[in-house]
Amino acid sequence: MTAELFNREFESITGQLKSYLLRITACVADAEDIAHDTYLKGLEKRETFRGESSLKTWLFTIASNLAKDNLKTQKRWTENVTDITKAAALNNKQFFEEAMHIAATSPHGQFEVKEHIALCFTCISKALPLEQQLCLFLKEVYEFKVLEIANILSTNEAMVKYYLHTGRSKMINIFEGRCALINKEGVCHQCSELNGIFNPKQNTQAELVKIDLVKESANKDKEHLFDLRMKILGELDPFASGASALQLHHLEHNRQVMENYPEEKGN
Repeated sequence: MTAELFNREFESITGQLKSYLLRITACVADAEDIAHDTYLKGLEKRETFRGESSLKTWLFTIASNLAKDNLKTQKRWTENVTDITKAAALNNKQFFEEAMHIAATSPHGQFEVKEHIALCFTCISKALPLEQQLCLFLKEVYEFKVLEIANILSTNEAMVKYYLHTGRSKMINIFEGRCALINKEGVCHQCSELNGIFNPKQNTQAELVKIDLVKESANKDKEHLFDLRMKILGELDPFASGASALQLHHLEHNRQVMENYPEEKGN
């Protein structure tokens, strides 16, 4: 494979690769660094690519291995991360001032409920064991087949299916108890609260009912609602949406809070 062809193929998947890395690391700098290292390693090793898988699968394998090395030293986040980071934000005047400035000045600073749903999933997914987190994103958002995921993660199909089942079940249970968008008993109202802050002239409820996840919440089919949540993630590029600057600012705040959160409370 020529360097020119490799560069062209790598460019075609860069958006997906970076968004995947962002969602598993929750860190813009790490996602960009790992994506760059993936490019360099792939370019160097391109002659070893034999076409036994797609080049996309091969590059996601490189990126996943690099990310796993990065993530092994990091603690898992607690599933009530939204409570912890909300409490921290309410005591952080600078965070809100910066967020309001982004909303007022950036072409990518509008608050969108769909974007916050995706951000919320990114943060809560970090409560999962790493293998479950990676499998969920690879299968449910980036649409790799089970065999491809097994190759990416150097495991077998049975283990991938196990990770997917346990990861889905865990996330469904968390959102069933926490998310007020899909359950009236849910304790988290951040989507509505933040929409009211950043879009004060907007009818929040009118905006919410435009989202399939909200419209179909009365259905109570937990698996279907989970799939709708995954559809939202698949449709969004966290680096390029109309809300990206604001949401990445929010994600960085959450990451810093959780990195400093006492480990004995976070597990």
